[in-house]
Amino acid sequence: MVKAVHAHVETTPEPAAEGPAVRARGRRELALDETKRSFLRMVSHELRTPLNSILGFSEIIASELYGPLGSPQYKEYAGIIRASGMRLLKLVNQILEIARLEGRAVDLDLRAEALDHALDDVFDGLSDEIRARGLRMAVESQGALPSVVADPRGLRSILTNLVQNAVAFAPEGSTVWIKTERHAEFVDIAIADEGPGVDPADIPRLLRPFEQGENALIRRSEGAGLGLPIVELLCTAMGGRLRLTSEPGRGLTALVRLPAA
Repeated sequence: MVKAVHAHVETTPEPAAEGPAVRARGRRELALDETKRSFLRMVSHELRTPLNSILGFSEIIASELYGPLGSPQYKEYAGIIRASGMRLLKLVNQILEIARLEGRAVDLDLRAEALDHALDDVFDGLSDEIRARGLRMAVESQGALPSVVADPRGLRSILTNLVQNAVAFAPEGSTVWIKTERHAEFVDIAIADEGPGVDPADIPRLLRPFEQGENALIRRSEGAGLGLPIVELLCTAMGGRLRLTSEPGRGLTALVRLPAA
């Protein structure tokens, strides 16, 4: 007599189909992201449009394009209006950049970018500040720097903020050092100044928006303390990181790590 043997076969259950609640949540998140983008586009337009008018007309007045103003004080005041407008425009741009990055409402175009070209653009944009302080920009292996995978605008924003920070705190006539080092999958970019430096315990505070390295009443640099937080957010968004090291009297070094091209 042959007995029937019933084998018990264990099977892996099929993954549950995506439920209506999950799909609805996904649609809400997409709608929220688009709402953020629309809001930031609207705010950007509404703030920049009057500022552009202020900057344009104050420049026309300061240059006396349509004839002399009479009293030289008018020309001086027009220059002050324009300088104040430029500072406000920079602040508006930084606040919008922070909002876009924190709200993941920024679209990055990641591609191979040559650091030599990016640094040339940064130095051109900051040439007046560098010349006014009599600084020397020492770039190790300039002309043969590696390439990184980065958003072109984002990479220039990172480098501009870090170089500008170094220029602001470097003693007049000193040197700002820039060095790159290629690792297997990453490129490290170090930007160091010879300034007063900061207490290592203060470094986390510098990466929070609206913080500065000096007392607001005595600090030498103008700004709202948004440059370093923007750099950190951009580095993270592009698959990299920012690390700051410093000691009082030994300057500050910013080390950016980005994916190698």
